[in-house]
Amino acid sequence: KRIANVRFHCRNHRYKSQKKAFTKSSKKWNDDLGKKSIENDFRKMLRYCKVIRVIAHTQIRLIKQRQKKAHVMEIQLNGGSIEDKVKWVKEHLEKPIPVSNVFGQDEMIDCIGVTKGKGFKGVTSRWHTKKLPRKTHKGLRKVACIGAWHPSRVSTTVARAGQKGYHHRTEINKKIYRIGAGIHTKDGKVIKNNASTEYDLTDKSITPMGGFPHYGEVTNDFVMIKGCCIGSKKRVLTLRKTLLKHTKRSALEQIKLKFIDTSSKMGHGRFQTPADKLAFMGPLKKDRIKEEQAATTAATATTA
Repeated sequence: KRIANVRFHCRNHRYKSQKKAFTKSSKKWNDDLGKKSIENDFRKMLRYCKVIRVIAHTQIRLIKQRQKKAHVMEIQLNGGSIEDKVKWVKEHLEKPIPVSNVFGQDEMIDCIGVTKGKGFKGVTSRWHTKKLPRKTHKGLRKVACIGAWHPSRVSTTVARAGQKGYHHRTEINKKIYRIGAGIHTKDGKVIKNNASTEYDLTDKSITPMGGFPHYGEVTNDFVMIKGCCIGSKKRVLTLRKTLLKHTKRSALEQIKLKFIDTSSKMGHGRFQTPADKLAFMGPLKKDRIKEEQAATTAATATTA
């Protein structure tokens, strides 16, 4: 069985490779000789390969975060013959794959990622063992007995202190409540009411007032799932289709959202939109100062 990587082959030995894999692969598309080499690779895949995998990367430049390097991942194509897979790859090379083309409303998915790191922790925090009585010698947050005399070693089933968090985990059965479109332009108008519902027609974005704490604004496509998910605020997650066949009513239920709360998450927010806050609070001092600064800037520009 031969496994082919579409688009380019990653370099394993950095000290041996003089050129980067991305740079060398992209130059093949610029001349006829390189294109012939690519077509020859596709013909070899059709003849010899049993498994087709693509190398995909995230579009990290679309979000306003500090990180600039994209996350690269190898994804196996399933379904259809080898000819169908190679044809699909040719059609989608160097093209974005929106999340709405992969998942659907009310679908059960799995989340794969790394949990929040907690550092080196004791047994009480790490394994939730019972605290010992107050008069215990040399500490309470310990394990009283770590095993018998024989076998003369500590079993792996005994709670011990060590690393807590920052573990690779897979959480299954996350129900999709909404797949929302990002802020886009349609017929010359900016559409950003991706938090509106049939019961709440307010023109508001999914980003709460003041932004999501420790993240910011959401301006691209998003997936709203039931419950929580692993990892810190900015950590990358891998979403995959469920491996199980669901028959429960909770999994097959059709969800209709009635209301999405967009109040501030930095405290006890009361207002859903800035317009609601302005109507209730009236113009504030900071608004007046901002208007005065704008007027001063405009006057300076006119004079110059």
